[in-house]
Amino acid sequence: MNLLQAIDRRRSRRKYLPEPIDAQTKATLLALAKDYSLRAAGSEKSGARIELAFDKPEPFDGLRKTYGMLTGVHSYAGLIVNPGDKPAVERLGYYGELLMLHAVAMNLGTCWVGGSFDRAGCPFSLGEGEEIICTITLGPVKEKNSLRESLIYGVTHRKTKSIEDMMSADVPAPDWFTDGMRAVQKAPSAVNRQPVTFSYKNGAASASVESTGTSTLLDFGIAKLHFELGAGGGAWEWGNGGIYTP
Repeated sequence: MNLLQAIDRRRSRRKYLPEPIDAQTKATLLALAKDYSLRAAGSEKSGARIELAFDKPEPFDGLRKTYGMLTGVHSYAGLIVNPGDKPAVERLGYYGELLMLHAVAMNLGTCWVGGSFDRAGCPFSLGEGEEIICTITLGPVKEKNSLRESLIYGVTHRKTKSIEDMMSADVPAPDWFTDGMRAVQKAPSAVNRQPVTFSYKNGAASASVESTGTSTLLDFGIAKLHFELGAGGGAWEWGNGGIYTP
């Protein structure tokens, strides 16, 4: 399964099976997390990073910690950064989603989790000013959603925005731009807000958000990655109004 296929397959999974992640998959995820942490830290070596925890269920163990939204979580990625470092938060969204799509391609269930876990129970060491801004749950799941997962999806899911609602253009956009937008439609975002606006003007593609809060910047990085994969590859400038080079 390639990453575009993983975009189509990805769903927020909230009920995990008791089987552990196999050793080869763990090793692949650890290598990816190490690579993506270096990229997320940026040239300024911000300290932004993705750390993995396997078979450590404590942050998700119990109804009080997850509000009944998640069950059976034993493994997860922690996204760690000083939340005031806004460029690094955006990069963590991009590389966190890239790690997630690789996990989906390896047939694992995944879910972005911003609040339904106990941060104090996470086995990650934090430096001054650093926080675990969110986690990504990882683990084996059944092929189909459980009844509880389907009910939670029905309660929490909002209607996906149309491509036209998420973009503006001064001329008919090229096919690669439209393909990128189709992938953006499938990108996860906090409470499915889809806050990122893409533009095609004067022959150039760009992306922007109105807010620079932590969850919005994570969504910003996630949406940029989806656009890049859908458009067939290229490179983004980081930051608000960043230009995409196909």
